[in-house]
Amino acid sequence: MSIDVSALGQRAKKAAANLANLDSTAKNEALLKIAEGLLANQDRILAVNREEVAKAKASGLRDSLIERLILNPGRIAAMVEGLREIVRLEDPVGSVEKMWRRPNGLEIGRVRVPLGVVAIIYEARPNVTVDAAALCLKTGNAVILRGGSEALQTNQVLVQVIREALRGTDLPEEAVQLLASPDREAAVALMRMREYVDVLVPRGGAGLIQTVVQNAQVPVIETGIGICHTYVDASADLEQALQIVVNAKTQRPAVCNALETLLVHQAIAAAFLPRCGEELRRKGTEIRGCPQTLAYIPWAKAATEEDWATEYLDLILAVKVVPDLTAATDHIARYGSGHSECIITSDYATARKFLQVVDAAAVYVNASTRFTDGYEFGLGAELGISTQKLHARGPMGLSALTTTKYIIYGDGQIRQ
Repeated sequence: MSIDVSALGQRAKKAAANLANLDSTAKNEALLKIAEGLLANQDRILAVNREEVAKAKASGLRDSLIERLILNPGRIAAMVEGLREIVRLEDPVGSVEKMWRRPNGLEIGRVRVPLGVVAIIYEARPNVTVDAAALCLKTGNAVILRGGSEALQTNQVLVQVIREALRGTDLPEEAVQLLASPDREAAVALMRMREYVDVLVPRGGAGLIQTVVQNAQVPVIETGIGICHTYVDASADLEQALQIVVNAKTQRPAVCNALETLLVHQAIAAAFLPRCGEELRRKGTEIRGCPQTLAYIPWAKAATEEDWATEYLDLILAVKVVPDLTAATDHIARYGSGHSECIITSDYATARKFLQVVDAAAVYVNASTRFTDGYEFGLGAELGISTQKLHARGPMGLSALTTTKYIIYGDGQIRQ
């Protein structure tokens, strides 16, 4: 089926103009209608999703992607709670960040406004469909969604439910558009719609990110690649370290904030690695280690250079023994993706040094990297986790989906 991508852009642009003038009450009422619609249509959504998951399994899609694709009552409930949390959050649109008066009498202010039309290209995870739509609507943005082919039918039914819920509200249903085509040409056309799309957010693996960066002609905010490290320092509480490492790797391995490389100080490697290795093996984790790691975990596989630079999104963990903090931070600087990094230590000065030196969107002391998430940070849902530095960094909540404009009040002033 051929899709007129330009027509999607035109409708979204028109809807964005209408959305920008709506107040928070109207937007919140619409979000609550969507939440009600998801619950009322849960059986319809899950029936479509079950069929799609079955097809994905039959086609040989890897387990980590299937795990992201699956919806169940618990995940529907999480979507609904995310919507309600967004309703409870303050609307950034219209807030005046600062006002000042110039010597010539001009009063100048900076106010938050919507971006306009936000496009998002993503893989597998249908919950992104609801999160992205909700965040964009709350901030007065129209959204064009383009999910992966493996979730096409699930995304279609979710968008149908969202648009049905918007009917009868003050929000135009055209504010949520789905590019329901698996064709690469359609996606590339979306990436190049400068006249309609104000910003594009790719959310997925390295291949997707690179494709978007290489083809896009609209501004791009890169998100999602997570080669996340945890460094267990010589002063670490080893019991605490064990719990954090196992949680960060195994609690949900198919997500971008899961642990991919474990770095361990050589002074505590003998005491920590054998027990940590056994606990990870009990959880079904494959370990790929450096030569020193293999001495403590004999059943592990030898790591290659490629392992240090790999986002597994699976129950696979690279492990390296390092001589000191500097070696750990050097390794992170070389192989990290700028997502989430952690140190486990009891030494305050070492923790402070790690926080200062490591360049990432989220840097942790004594906590699992799995907390890098809009909901966990109190931002409601998230559009993605930005690993770049301009405009937005880290979990992209409501504020990240706005920009600013200057407002100037005068009384007849002219430039001399």
